[in-house]
Amino acid sequence: MVLATLVPLQAVAFGLVALGAPVVVLTRDPLRQALVNGVYGVSLVCLFVVLEAPDPALSMLVVTGIGYPLVILAAIARVRTEERRKERDDR
Repeated sequence: MVLATLVPLQAVAFGLVALGAPVVVLTRDPLRQALVNGVYGVSLVCLFVVLEAPDPALSMLVVTGIGYPLVILAAIARVRTEERRKERDDR
């Protein structure tokens, strides 16, 4: 009974991961890409939970939910600040 329930759940989780990866790659705006990557990370967390791998699931949740978006947002803010400073100095 458990196996009959688990196999379709695994198929759905693998499908979400397979569909999410190209969406992340095809997203061009870095801010949107950080958001899409976070959603993709949650789908990976679901896959790891379904595959009974709680340690990678927790690690992935922290990295994709907190770590990666913070780094990307900080980098975007820094680049935009530098661009504004350069434009102001050119005037």
